[in-house]
Amino acid sequence: MNAMDYDVTVIGGGAAGLNAALVLARAQRAVAVVDAGEPRNAPAEHMHGFLSRDGSSPSDMLSIGREEVHRYGGRILADQVRDIERSGDGRFAVRLATDSVLHARAVLVATGLRDELPEIPGVRERWGSDVLHCPYCHGYEVRDTALGVLGGDVREFSLHQAFLLRRFSTDVTFFPHRIELSDDERTRLIANDVRIADGVVTGLVVQDGRLRGVEVDGCRTVPRAAVFVAPRFIPNDVLLTGLGCAVGENGWVVTDPGGRTSVPGVWAAGNVVDPRAQVVTAAGAGSAAAIALNGYLLEQDVQRATARHQNRTGGVGAVPG
Repeated sequence: MNAMDYDVTVIGGGAAGLNAALVLARAQRAVAVVDAGEPRNAPAEHMHGFLSRDGSSPSDMLSIGREEVHRYGGRILADQVRDIERSGDGRFAVRLATDSVLHARAVLVATGLRDELPEIPGVRERWGSDVLHCPYCHGYEVRDTALGVLGGDVREFSLHQAFLLRRFSTDVTFFPHRIELSDDERTRLIANDVRIADGVVTGLVVQDGRLRGVEVDGCRTVPRAAVFVAPRFIPNDVLLTGLGCAVGENGWVVTDPGGRTSVPGVWAAGNVVDPRAQVVTAAGAGSAAAIALNGYLLEQDVQRATARHQNRTGGVGAVPG
């Protein structure tokens, strides 16, 4: 076994994890980032809504982030975490897939989420190109084109997409698919100039490497240039729940505004605890968690130094020699 000691082990090398590691490394903490190299936004060519990074490649941002963390002494490990154990002294043993073990005073989990997509032929294959989910991330790039919204398991999100996309195009079609629309929902869609294409979506029509339309009931095609779908968000939180972190009524691990979970020494940031976090939001959450976490470690340092001082001097008010 290869044992290595750190103040903090960050699990997940996306925007949240890397920004947390950067702040911690600059605060003179020994920090390691374990990155499995499976970013959620890997299919996307560009990211948007991030001041000074708008339109840049997600992979370029991660590459620059790793270099910045390394510059301040942080360590990046291309590996996967198998499990985390807490020892009697409150420290954590982070066991990797390669059988290395990282020992840390605290851990920050930033393992993100996975998008569970509807089983419609073509959706997964086109995901991140002309099958999209976030109008704020991609709506501008497909503005003024024929847009579609595929009804998904997350009913409210699907309907919200349809209304929101009217800000980007005058040609929006809602495909209820397996959603049974109420009379009120139909009225609201029609009143906002969203057309409704009833029937079961049986696939996407792709020609010459581009989306051309949505196939309904296997017999008719509604021409579309891009479609949006509301995936079901599944947090990659097995490490957090395995440590006993409290889960809220919504099924997501609970944190305070600084990313602290219910388990002492365990923090979380980004999509693993916030399904709505975009890249810029996740990076900010990573920074906030790092500052809160450093304060937690600092208080431990102060208490230990005070105890050592009192043991040496035998009194609270004694001045160090």
